[in-house]
Amino acid sequence: MERKNLVPYSVYLPVEYHERLKRAAKDRKASTIVRDAVKMMLDGNNVYMAAYNKGVTEAANIIRDCKEAKMVVVNRRDLGVILSDKINLLLAK
Repeated sequence: MERKNLVPYSVYLPVEYHERLKRAAKDRKASTIVRDAVKMMLDGNNVYMAAYNKGVTEAANIIRDCKEAKMVVVNRRDLGVILSDKINLLLAK
């Protein structure tokens, strides 16, 4: 996700969750955790499907960005892009 497409938003959290989020922030994951939770909630009420699609998307991104996969070219397309496109076909509608 490109940073230029992100806008700040403040929320109030119970103290327990604020502390847990602060611990996650040490690993630079706090914004991602909150952003992903909000996206899953707003994209529909099926949390499983949203989480599944997120996993599929992340897997596709890892393969697309793999430097070794970029070294292999098939029909003028790098293997990472080809495999990433195939994995994205698994996205639930």
